[in-house]
Amino acid sequence: MLHVDMDQFLAAVEVLRRPELAGRPVIVGGRGDPTERAVVSTASYEAREFGVRSGMPLKTAARRCPDAVFLPVDFPHYEAASAHVMRTLRAFPGAVVEVLGWDEAFVGIDTDDPEATARALQAAVLDATRLHCSIGIGDTKVRAKTATAFGKPRGVFRLTRDTWMDVMGDRPTTALWGVGNRIGSRLAALGITTVRDLAETPDEPLVKEFGPATGPYIGQLGRGVSASVVDDTPWIARAHGRETTYQRDLTTPEEVAAALRALADQVVADIGREGRACARVHLKVRFAPFFTFTRVRKLPEPTTDPAVIAGTALDLLHGLDDDRPIRLLGVRAEMVPPDGGYDAPSLNPHR
Repeated sequence: MLHVDMDQFLAAVEVLRRPELAGRPVIVGGRGDPTERAVVSTASYEAREFGVRSGMPLKTAARRCPDAVFLPVDFPHYEAASAHVMRTLRAFPGAVVEVLGWDEAFVGIDTDDPEATARALQAAVLDATRLHCSIGIGDTKVRAKTATAFGKPRGVFRLTRDTWMDVMGDRPTTALWGVGNRIGSRLAALGITTVRDLAETPDEPLVKEFGPATGPYIGQLGRGVSASVVDDTPWIARAHGRETTYQRDLTTPEEVAAALRALADQVVADIGREGRACARVHLKVRFAPFFTFTRVRKLPEPTTDPAVIAGTALDLLHGLDDDRPIRLLGVRAEMVPPDGGYDAPSLNPHR
């Protein structure tokens, strides 16, 4: 299987419609104003050389790269570009495509020469969209996706069971797809600091730390074990969420209540298009200067009433008992499952 990942996707799309920006540091985020509160969505490779990364506040990015060109996020334009990329992948002879997001997908294909096929696929994408991509080749999804990082930019890299430990064994556990800093810290507390350590750890301590399902799953990641079949079944959303970073901190109860209601109205419109009600409400709040918390509550019964969703989010906020000014609020509605439920997670080794 191949993992196709578009290089600096949003920045590359912007350069296509502004060719004069080619070779310059480009940063896409928020409304394109680095004096406002917003974060970097994508930085071009030229900007990354200055230490600019996705998720970084625009103000920090501007300090690190003062000569960068800042551009606003243009969701419809990126969605159109993404659709063009995915159509190109699906049109490749023999390809089965499983979309992961705007800028990445797994491609299953029967070939005796994966590298040549990957190069042909890169050429097809470039010819159709004028966008470059990197491709990871693997015998599981985890290995293919992990391989892609070694091929960036515009390259191809192969990672299989035979080479996994040579390439990944001495790297930190956070180098694994799905293992962030929080899980990495919990693993380190167990004396597990490298991928090799994790691969050699029996399930028992992982189950004790992470639970009967997540523990063994994390252990499988250490061995590069995951699904080995690409599934093109259309993805079904489990939730829809909206969040806003406020240019001025929210400091009064009235401001907070109005902001949560506005977010709930947007979320209800989103889930209305799915035709499924909200079963759980998730709250995200960031207090000044930068303290972020998340909370979730199951509703007594599913609803599409924005007042109920907003009220539940407000109750979750009150439960934090924190009166600091608020920089960001987010509301996420987790919907009732569709008829027949959801498919197994895409990384399930048995899928």
